Amino acid sequence: MATDLLHSPLPKSATDLFGDPVEDSRPLWLNPFKFSEAEFDPESYISDLRTFVPFDTLRLDLQTHLGSLKHELVELINRDYADFVSLSTKLVDVDSAVVRMRAPLLQIKEKILAFRASVDSSLAVMQSRLKQRSQASGARELLELLLDTFHVVSKIEKLIKELPSVPSDWPSGPIKSAEKDQLSNGISHADNGTNVRETQSMLLERIASEMNRLKFYVAHSKDMPFIDNLVKRIQTATLSLESSLRHSFIDGLKHRDANAIYNCLRAYAAIDHIDSAEEIFGSTIVAPFIHKIIPFHSPEAVSGSPGDDLEPDYKRIKRFVEDDCKFLLEMVSAENSGVHMFRFLSNSVLKEVSSALQKGKPGAFSPGRPKEFLKNYKSSLDFLEYLEGYCPSISAVSKFREEVVYIEFMKLWNTGVYYSLRFQEIAGALDTSLTASTAVFTFQSTTQDHSQGLILKQSTSLMDCLKSCWREDILLFSCSDKFLRLFLQLISRYSNWLSAGLSARKAGNSTANSVYEWAISAAPDDLLYVIHDINYIAEELCGDYLANITELLKTCPPDVLDLVRKSILQSGNSLKALQLAAVSSIMETLVEKSVEDLRQLKGITATYRMTNKPLPVRHSPYVSGILRPLKVFLEGERAKKYLQSDLRMDLLKGATFEITRRYYELASDLVDMARRTESSLQKIRLGAQRRGGASSEVSDNNVSEIDKICMQLFLDTQEVGRNLGSLGVDARDIPAYQSLWQCVAPPDKQHTISF
Repeated sequence: MATDLLHSPLPKSATDLFGDPVEDSRPLWLNPFKFSEAEFDPESYISDLRTFVPFDTLRLDLQTHLGSLKHELVELINRDYADFVSLSTKLVDVDSAVVRMRAPLLQIKEKILAFRASVDSSLAVMQSRLKQRSQASGARELLELLLDTFHVVSKIEKLIKELPSVPSDWPSGPIKSAEKDQLSNGISHADNGTNVRETQSMLLERIASEMNRLKFYVAHSKDMPFIDNLVKRIQTATLSLESSLRHSFIDGLKHRDANAIYNCLRAYAAIDHIDSAEEIFGSTIVAPFIHKIIPFHSPEAVSGSPGDDLEPDYKRIKRFVEDDCKFLLEMVSAENSGVHMFRFLSNSVLKEVSSALQKGKPGAFSPGRPKEFLKNYKSSLDFLEYLEGYCPSISAVSKFREEVVYIEFMKLWNTGVYYSLRFQEIAGALDTSLTASTAVFTFQSTTQDHSQGLILKQSTSLMDCLKSCWREDILLFSCSDKFLRLFLQLISRYSNWLSAGLSARKAGNSTANSVYEWAISAAPDDLLYVIHDINYIAEELCGDYLANITELLKTCPPDVLDLVRKSILQSGNSLKALQLAAVSSIMETLVEKSVEDLRQLKGITATYRMTNKPLPVRHSPYVSGILRPLKVFLEGERAKKYLQSDLRMDLLKGATFEITRRYYELASDLVDMARRTESSLQKIRLGAQRRGGASSEVSDNNVSEIDKICMQLFLDTQEVGRNLGSLGVDARDIPAYQSLWQCVAPPDKQHTISF
């Protein structure tokens, strides 16, 4: 049995014998098909696997796989064992059979080798003949190409010779039958009554198409001696064609022969000489008229001369384009015209106009005279817009604006220098006003209502500068972003000037900068003018200015307009925020004036110290003057006119709160000092009494000095509360007043504030 030759197979489990088939349990990394590959290398295979499979696991899995292979081999041998054993009994007389089969096989081999040699010989002969045939075909094609080239050259020369036979001074009527015979090559267009000019242009178009064909042939047969011999003839024919085509095109333009012009344009397009046609039209039709309008060598052709105004010139040029160029521009832009590749609008009309302006009126491009520069620039934009009207579509307008001539013409206008000059003019005016040491407050009329205008000279200057940024005779739309930036910078400069002045006033440094002397020396009533101007300017910015600027920039994208609105509103709000700083400055001045009266509070101590004055029953005289500066200011004419209700309330609350706080500080210090003094005196009396042997008991019937002082302060505090009430402020709502009441009120009135 075969089992004796191999190791015993692995025993099968009950599941292998009676259960369902078990799927391959080999690990994923084990691929048995790699073992049968020709390039299989056991060492490299094992070294690769050891990088991610432990050596023991690898050895165990390989042994398991070897056992399964042996098991499969035993099963195969056992399955076909009977046939394997019978092979030795069935194979009889094998050697004789091999001898019998060898002879016919050798004969077949010889025949096959002979047939193969014959086929190889025939194939070589066939390939040689095919190569010869290919070479002959190539030579034939080259010969045909050379012959076609020669025929085309001859045909062109023949057609060119016929051109002089067509007199240029023939009438524009139909050609007679006898005259038609002079035009060879079967040209029968004269039968339809076409004139001589049209017939000549048609002949030139035919020559041009043949010339285009000749260029194709020459391009495919370069470096050929035959072609080199034809170069001179080709050049002569080309020059003759260009000369004749030029004369025919000029003649057609002068007589406005649409058919002749159309044929000439097709001829120029065929030979790819589009720029020649554009140059001819520009130099023949456009240039002479432009030179009449803008002479090059006239005395007026000087930079800065009064004759640099371009608007009258553009009007005449527009009429010229309408009268003498419109027919050609419409012909070129017509749908399916076949001559749309010509750019007469830019390379003929605009090119000649630009050249004439640069030579005849160079001063028109000078930004040194901003007013004239802006006028000429706007006139030029209007002229370009007029030319764009001849473009048949939006895409044609875009192509027109992308032309080199158009771009170079726009570069002649140095808008950057123009803006720089305007910037210096506008910003310089405001800066001069802000840095001037002249009077700040100016009044146009004593009868004028200042709520309808500005009072500060600097504010008036700011508004004039802001208006200048968007005036029609200053604004350059292509620089609108720069003018918007200047607009915002002017507002920022004015805001910084106000902020710096109010800061200098708060610091009280009169030797700082004379520019801010106005703020340091200004009275509270004068600062009301500042508040009024700030409010007026902020409302103008967020109102009319915002609407006007948005209208001017309405062609901008929505997101850009939104940013413009936000920037202007932010500038207005930041300027309006300075009102609080001005109110704070007024409040500080009024508080200081009130504190001057509060300092009289120190006299209360001297009034009741070491005296026998009775307990006070009325408030001190200084109390009525504490709130007088604030009351006089609020009831003044300027405050009623220029101070808004919300700012008035902020000023009133801020001033009363601060005055009360300062009052509390002084009163508290006074009471504390009095108590300490009273305590010291009391100790001295007690010591003296002990030394004198007197009784140490003190009579409680006498009112102490500290009680008198506190009573006086209490009466004064009540009067201050009543005065605050007359101003519309409830003293009970002021924390400092509550503390003051607690400090000076008698014990029975500590918890109830009443006036």
